[in-house]
Amino acid sequence: MTQKHQVQVRRAYDDPAQNDGTRILVDRIWPRGVSKDKAELDDWLKELAPSSDLRKWYSHDPDKFEEFSRRYRDELKDDDHAEAFKHLKEYAKKGKLTLITASKRDDISDATVLKHVLDGKKSS
Repeated sequence: MTQKHQVQVRRAYDDPAQNDGTRILVDRIWPRGVSKDKAELDDWLKELAPSSDLRKWYSHDPDKFEEFSRRYRDELKDDDHAEAFKHLKEYAKKGKLTLITASKRDDISDATVLKHVLDGKKSS
C-alpha cells in the first residue's frame, strides 16, 4: 500500500497559509514580482522543473495537459530530475508539503503533475 502524502499546490502569488507545511518552489524561474520574504519558501528545487523544450511546447495549453503530464513524468525519471525528485519525496515523508508554482492555472501546472506522482496517481 502506498503511503498517502499530504501534498497541495498553491500559486506563488497567494499569501502563505499557516497550514502549508513545507513550501517548495518547483519552477525553474523565480516568480516575477515575488520577494524572497513574501514567498516564505523552505526550498527551491528548480532542477525538478520541466525542460525548457517541454515547457515551451506545452505553453500551458489546457488541451496539451495530458500529453505534457506524460512527457514530464518521463523527464522525472532522467538523471537531471531524479536527484531533485528524491529530495521532494523526502520532504513529503516528513509531513504536509505545498508545491509552489507561478503558473496562472495551478491545476494544469508541473506542480500538479508532481502532486499526482507523489500521490501515486497514474494519470493527470
